Formats: sequence, structure tokens, C-alpha cells
Amino acid sequence: MANLQMSPREEMVARFLDAAARGDVAKLSAMISQSSSLVDESGQNGWTALMLGARNGHFEVVNTLLSKGCDKSLVNKSGQTAYDIAKFWGHKHIASLLANSRDGNSHWLLPSSGLAGHENYFSREFLNRMSEKRSDSVWLEAKQSSPDTVYILFFNLNPLVTSGPDETSESKPDIKLCRLSHGCIKELLANPGTTLVFLGVEKTVKSTPSPPKDEDGLTAWFALNTDDNPIEHLKLPNPNSFFLKPPMPGLLKLSADEAGVVAQARAILAWHNRYSFCPTCGSRTKVDEGGHKRTCLKEDCRSLQGIHNTCYPRVDPVVIMLVIHPDGNQCLLGRKKTFPAGMFSCLAGFIEPGEVIEDAVRREVEEESGVKVGPVQYVSSQPWPMPSSLMIGCLAVAVSTDIKVDENEIEEAHWFTRQQVIDVLMKSGQPAFSMPPRQAIAHQLIKHWVGMSPNL
Repeated sequence: MANLQMSPREEMVARFLDAAARGDVAKLSAMISQSSSLVDESGQNGWTALMLGARNGHFEVVNTLLSKGCDKSLVNKSGQTAYDIAKFWGHKHIASLLANSRDGNSHWLLPSSGLAGHENYFSREFLNRMSEKRSDSVWLEAKQSSPDTVYILFFNLNPLVTSGPDETSESKPDIKLCRLSHGCIKELLANPGTTLVFLGVEKTVKSTPSPPKDEDGLTAWFALNTDDNPIEHLKLPNPNSFFLKPPMPGLLKLSADEAGVVAQARAILAWHNRYSFCPTCGSRTKVDEGGHKRTCLKEDCRSLQGIHNTCYPRVDPVVIMLVIHPDGNQCLLGRKKTFPAGMFSCLAGFIEPGEVIEDAVRREVEEESGVKVGPVQYVSSQPWPMPSSLMIGCLAVAVSTDIKVDENEIEEAHWFTRQQVIDVLMKSGQPAFSMPPRQAIAHQLIKHWVGMSPNL
């Protein structure tokens, strides 16, 4: 009778393969640290740990083995690789990992082109910023008094808008920026509490029967903000004009052109509103370069030497990310207490000094939800003038799935299936949740993910 007793090595291999089959990543990793050669050992019928992890749908087992350098090209006695096994048993997320990954990273990500052809709301560059003219005081003064120049007015950072019927629909109201002339705001310009910013010139020269009044034919735009409500002292061209207070969600009703102008104007005006004094020495500052710089009035201030970001409008970078489940068919969404009832969105957070985008995504996701993230890919960005954020949209692939919410950050978070998201987008049946409006980059990230792998 044959001796059935296993050698110590055979016993170790058997325990290793058993851990892979059961999905015990901790034990698997511990055994690899003791003997790295275990990763390619095979058992009955030539099955390796990678094959067993692929057969049973253990993504983290497969991910760990790949990261340890296992050979994914090995075949069992039936001629199957781990990829063949994962594909046969319907574990598409693992099949994709095995097909594309060299280092254990998943590839449920976008092509490098990102959101091809898509322009996020607030991103439209309707104006040529003409930064070279900001230091040309003679040109700026001439443009300020030109009858062709357009002024948009803010009161406490709330824009003056008009309401009227939409030209394409008799029933829907239309919100537009109130475009004022120099004559309307001339007295406001003399008010010391008014901040004036040069925004740029219209990119397209107007074709009109009468020639432009300016020699260069360029229509300049300025934005001004006042701390005192000027509505009673203005001769407004439209009686249906009012300050949009609060600015959201009304700003989302603007045209794409005007939304882009507001994103620029409101962010710069908000910076002026917060930086009346020099951050370096505390002295008063003055507005320079057409509103795109503040200069300290103290002659020996360090901010007057060299280039300092204290002198120029700030932009606050924020990562906003859609986290994709390892199976590629679910996404992670969370909600804050301030959200409307039932609304879930992408996770987001500010980038810290000395931190790259990818690390900020991983840190914020883990801090808010407890989920660990592997691969991160940039998709697109969106200025968000509340007051001056730049939303950096990314997709990220989770390498863990257990959720542990930090209630100081968000109220709750859940994995939602692709079908649940489609139901929300299509407004069919009884959707499990609601999402941000189409103007928000979170909506576009979610929508694009739905279209990435429609057959999953």
C-alpha cells in the first residue's frame, strides 16, 4: 500500500492552496513572506493558487498573487490559464485584471482621452482673458468708459440677473446675466467699496451694420462687486432684474457661455473679498493688474520682492472621484447631511500641500469610507465658483470593499449597482437614490462610468 503521508513541503503547499481557495489573504500573504516560491506551486491536476482564486472569485487573492510576481501564464492539466478559468466562471473583474495587469492593478478605467468631447458646466471659455492687457492701465481705462463694454454686477458675490421667457420654450423661465453699460454703473465705480475686475474680451468680433466704437473692435467685459445693495440707485435696462441670492442652484440655469464668465468673475471677486489685508505683514493692499493682483502698501513688505502666491487670486484644488468596485459593476457613493434627502454623490476632498492627485484620492476615500483604493486615473476638471475650487475629476478602483464611514465627513456610503444608477439616470421605476444635477462633474463622472462597460 502506498504511503499517503505528505512531506512537510507538500503539506505547506496544500495549506497554501487551501488558503487561496477560501480567500484567506492574510494567511496567503504570511506564507508567501516565509517562502516566496509558493506563489507558483501547483496541486492536484496542476491547479495553482492563482487558478483557485480565479475559480472562486477572490479578487484580493488574485491581486495579491500578481503583486508577488506569480506566473499568470501557467496552465493546468486541462490546458487552462487562470484567465481562462475566471472567464469561464463569469468573474469578469478578475478576467480583466489577469488580462491587463502587470502589477496587480485593475483596469476598469477610461481610455487616456477621458471624457472625449464633453465640456463640464462652468468650463466654457467665452472670453479671451487677454492677460497681457492687465498691466496696461491706459488701455483698461479706455475700455472702462467705452460704450461697447459689458459690465456684470455682483452684490455680496451674488450676480445681478434677469428673468424672462426662454426663446426656445414659452413655459420655462430663463436666467441670464444682466449686462450693464458704463453709464449704468459709473457712480458705483467711484465708490471705494466697489471692486472692479477685468475679465477679458469676447472671442468673436460682432458683425453689425454699424462699425464698433472702439478702434480695436474688441468688446471688453468687467465684473464689479459692491458691499451695499445698489439696486435702488441703478437705471436697469430690464425691470425683471434681481440679485441671485443664494447663488445656488440658480447659477445652474445660466447658459454655458455665461456660466463660464461667472466662474471666473465670482472666484476672483471672492478672493478680493477675503484678502483686503496683506497675508504677509497685515498691512492694507491695493488692487492691481485689472483686478488680478493685490499689492501691499507697505514699502518694505516681503511680498513685494519676488513672486508670492499671496499676491494673486487663489484656486483651491479638490479631488472628486467615482470609486469603482473590483467587480467593475458597482460604484461607491456617499452623502453628507447637507445634501437633499436621498441624494448620493461622488466622494471629494481638498488636496493637501505636497500631495499629488492620486494620493489625495486614496487618502480621502479611505478617510471618508474606509475603502482602500488602488489605480487612479484623471478624467476631467471643472471650476466651481463656491467660492474658488477646481474640481479634479478621477476614477479610482477599489482594492477593498468593506465600508466604515467617518461620520465627521459623510453621513453614509453604499455600493450601488450599474442598474441602480441607470434607473436614476433614466428616472425609471422607483430609483434607490438621487444624484447631483447634470451640471455637476459628479453627475458626469457617474454617467460616463455607466457607458464604459454597458454589457457587464
